[in-house]
Amino acid sequence: MSIVTSVVVTPIAFRDPPLLNASGIHEPWALRSIIEVVTDDGTYGLSESYGDEQTLSQLEKVAPKLVGLDVFHLNTLHRIVQETVGGGQPAKTGMELAPGTVQATTVPRIFAAFEVAFLDLMGKLTGRSVCELLGGKVRETVPFSAYLFYKYAKHKFADDPWVDKWGEVLTPDDVVRSAKQMIDEYGFQSIKLKGGVFEPEEELEAIKALRKAFPGYPLRIDPNGNWSVETTKRLLPQMDGVLQYLEDPSPGKDAMAEVHDVSSMPLATNMCVIGFFDFPEAIRKQSVDVILSDHHYWGGLQATRELGQICRTWDLGLSMHSNSHMGISLMAMAHAAATIDNLSYACDTHYPWQEEEVIVGGKIAFEDGSVRVTDAPGLGVELDREALKELAENYRKCGIRSRNDVEEMKKYDPTWTGKSPRF
Repeated sequence: MSIVTSVVVTPIAFRDPPLLNASGIHEPWALRSIIEVVTDDGTYGLSESYGDEQTLSQLEKVAPKLVGLDVFHLNTLHRIVQETVGGGQPAKTGMELAPGTVQATTVPRIFAAFEVAFLDLMGKLTGRSVCELLGGKVRETVPFSAYLFYKYAKHKFADDPWVDKWGEVLTPDDVVRSAKQMIDEYGFQSIKLKGGVFEPEEELEAIKALRKAFPGYPLRIDPNGNWSVETTKRLLPQMDGVLQYLEDPSPGKDAMAEVHDVSSMPLATNMCVIGFFDFPEAIRKQSVDVILSDHHYWGGLQATRELGQICRTWDLGLSMHSNSHMGISLMAMAHAAATIDNLSYACDTHYPWQEEEVIVGGKIAFEDGSVRVTDAPGLGVELDREALKELAENYRKCGIRSRNDVEEMKKYDPTWTGKSPRF
């Protein structure tokens, strides 16, 4: 038996560029939590989750109740999480900034945060990698996509003078330059543009510019539900044959179903299907063709593999969603993705936008746009204690406790509401 003797949850903050999206703009600091689960022989397992006040409170409620638990007893872990932070029926899916923090995902989100650390521990204790615990690799490397954003050159209202290396991205030419910069550095083989920021026709000009600059590269655009059904239908002919898939053009299952009825290209989502509870309605209405999973709120790495089987059953494509994250999350994503043979598309990642890191050795390297999954025990990463201390101090000083892109955008435009769909 390997018994949990302590659980430590450390909130951290790291610099985030002024990335624009349908809701507004990223704040100067992104929040995450680093979870350490320690056993009686001193071995520790790592995980990474959200760093907002709501999630931190829920993690802290569960953490002391895990002391004395055998790390191999994941069913007991789930029961403890359910009894501690569960209760009531899942709320109707909302179009939130971070779908992982809506009420409907509370239990899977908090379970996932600890499950990854438990799996990391199991791997270290048995000398096996997490992907071996999940069934073994079907691929040695996991492909990711260049994830482009419109952005300002710097945060106008930040006290910190930090400026990111990506520069201003507001025009189609800027988007192409940003893509070249990211592909040159990371070797990505596909491209995604976060849309819903400017007039749709302007964003499609950027997509056309990317097609010209990168012929043969799969392209995607994600308006984050900020286009009406009518607007999306009008634009479909311009996107036909250009996009690999269209992600969340309109908000909700009903709107997506209307678009789906007339679209010749696949529709993807990480907004209207964010948990297993969303499947019956989405399948009945034929709202989507591709599910963008996220182990942080789908219920962990085992649940992600289960999702792969459901997608196979319903002939749906599968990929992975991303939010601002560190290397622990990147490796957890990669271990799960390495075991899923029907992972249909390159995964999303914000990782290039983040400069700081909390693991030994610094940032994880990409090989031709992919992350190699090693056979090292557990996740294959270790905690850099000095870096953790610095990022925890960032959290203490930054003053941000919950992400709010709408309020941040109001500093630039006092009339901003974040209303969606806007176009």
